[in-house]
Amino acid sequence: MIGRLHGTILEKSPPEMVLDVQGVGYELLLPMSSFYNLPAVGESATIFTHLVVREDAHLLFGFSQKQERTLFRELIKTNGVGPKLALAILSAMSVSQFASAVEQEELAKLTKIPGIGRKTAERLLVELKGKFKGLSQSDLFQEQSPHQIVASEQSDPADEARDALIALGYKPADAEKMIKKINKAEMTSEQLIREALKNAF
Repeated sequence: MIGRLHGTILEKSPPEMVLDVQGVGYELLLPMSSFYNLPAVGESATIFTHLVVREDAHLLFGFSQKQERTLFRELIKTNGVGPKLALAILSAMSVSQFASAVEQEELAKLTKIPGIGRKTAERLLVELKGKFKGLSQSDLFQEQSPHQIVASEQSDPADEARDALIALGYKPADAEKMIKKINKAEMTSEQLIREALKNAF
C-alpha cells in the first residue's frame, strides 16, 4: 500500500495532479478540499494516499491532510459508496462539515451532493453516526489554511472548472449552470469550483 508521497508537482488539472517522485510521475485523484491546498506547479508537496485496486485499473487517491484520508476510508466502507462518490463528498464538504451533518442528521445537506440519494444519505447517517463524537478537539477537525490559489495553465478556467465538476459527478448541464451563475472575471478554475460547490449548498 502506498501511504504517502513527497515530490514535485508536474501537472494540476482538477481533480487530478501528477507528482514527480524521484523521476516517477504518479497520477493522483484529489478531492477539491485537498486540491485547494496544493502549492504551484514546480513546487514540492507531501500527499497522503490511498490505493484502490480494481480489475481494470489501479487508482491512487491523494489528500493534503490525514483526516481527509481517514474520512475517505470510512466512506468507502459504507455500502453503496465507492471511491468516486467519496471524492465528491470530500469535495463538497470539509471533514468537520460532514461530521457535523452526520451527527446532527442533516439529511438534506447530504442529498445535495451529486450521486447521493435519500437511501444512500440515510445509510451514511446510520453507519457513521457516533463515530465522530468526542473528536472535535482532535486532528480530525483541525482545518489547515490553504495555500494561495495559483492560476491554471489552461486558457479557459471556466471550461476547466466545468470539467472538474463533471468529474466529481455533476451532470454536464448542471455543471454548466453552476459555472454560469458565478462572476468569472479574473477567477481561476479552482476559485470557480470552490464558489460553485458553495452555491450548491
